[in-house]
Amino acid sequence: MGGKTYEWGFQYGLEPGEPGYKGIKHYVFSKTMDFESNEEVELVKSNAIEFIKNLKRAKDQKIWLCGGGQLAGSLLDHQLIDTLILKINPIMIGEGIPLFGTNKKQIALELKNLKSYENGVILPTYKISYK
Repeated sequence: MGGKTYEWGFQYGLEPGEPGYKGIKHYVFSKTMDFESNEEVELVKSNAIEFIKNLKRAKDQKIWLCGGGQLAGSLLDHQLIDTLILKINPIMIGEGIPLFGTNKKQIALELKNLKSYENGVILPTYKISYK
């Protein structure tokens, strides 16, 4: 996740170096944050694109990007996102952070799954095809 997304948890009691989601290894990408990495949370100050390319080569498991519009946009630029899962809440807020930062890349989305919940939340899953 991007540093700003990780810092957002601080207002809810999360401390630097603590995982936001228990049981999941965290990689926090930030050039400005400073805390000791540990077994659960690794602070990455190096090039995020190269780090993620290496992570995808080394790990035979799913990698989940949580937040980080600028980071997500950079990953799209380098075709490093394979699947897009959106959680759509039935609330209009009027403003927000762009999903992929300033990225304007055109991508094709193929709907693979769609879940709908009684509370109105919709969870579509798309396969990304780069043009």
